[in-house]
Amino acid sequence: MPTVVDLISYPVKGCAGIPLAAAELTWAGLPHDRSFMVVNDRGVYRTQRKDPLLAVIRPEVSSDGTQLTLHAPGADPLPVAVDTTSLRTDVDLFGNPFLGIDQGGTAADWLSEVLGTDCRLVRVPPEHDRVADGLIPGTSGYADSSPLHILSLATFDDLNERYAAAGKPPLPMSRFRPNIVVDGWDEPHTEDRVRRAEVGGTEVGFAKLAIRCAVTMVDQEKGTKAGPEPLRMFASYRRVPEGGVAFGSKFSVVRTGKLAVGDEFTVTEWEN
Repeated sequence: MPTVVDLISYPVKGCAGIPLAAAELTWAGLPHDRSFMVVNDRGVYRTQRKDPLLAVIRPEVSSDGTQLTLHAPGADPLPVAVDTTSLRTDVDLFGNPFLGIDQGGTAADWLSEVLGTDCRLVRVPPEHDRVADGLIPGTSGYADSSPLHILSLATFDDLNERYAAAGKPPLPMSRFRPNIVVDGWDEPHTEDRVRRAEVGGTEVGFAKLAIRCAVTMVDQEKGTKAGPEPLRMFASYRRVPEGGVAFGSKFSVVRTGKLAVGDEFTVTEWEN
């Protein structure tokens, strides 16, 4: 039976992930996932596409969500009292207008020093009601699109087998920044055919294929661009009619509840 072997939340868009043993799945995904975003002084999003050093910033969020602590090599940890009540400010995510709550000058200064460029930190307001598109739409924070990225070990292992056959070193799972990793399928890309699944006390529904971008070329440990892989390899076998290359799939939350590493990933509906 397929099972969940990893749960990973990314509280600050573009920054390092937090592994979870268990979680309460919300309509917007795993707890605090992409609920914060680094922007420039005009409110425009920053991601690893242009700011790969985001990868080395490791966030921690208190269990009640009221405190965010930021860690980075060579910098003192920064505790941030999370502000959910101040005036909303306009932010831009891929050209789309949203609102954010600025988390203050100290966080802005710390991020600007670590990244070497002007930065502010914003949080999604409590009333944030963005709906990401897809076959089954779903609520999302500051994620690129849908709230959950699901990747199977079969898919990941198939990629690294291709690298081994070409005499190239394997890539780590961190390059692909999944939220849920599933083991137990024999065939790679089985997640692409799932339409609905129950995981613990939750239910998830397929939204779209995960079209991969230049973030996959960033070394997540060093915060540096290390391309052209895996995009070059994907281009040899994972081009899709929608355009680009796909690896893993995006899902929406159909039913909230508890889930944990070790839970069965029970598919209740497959692609016709």
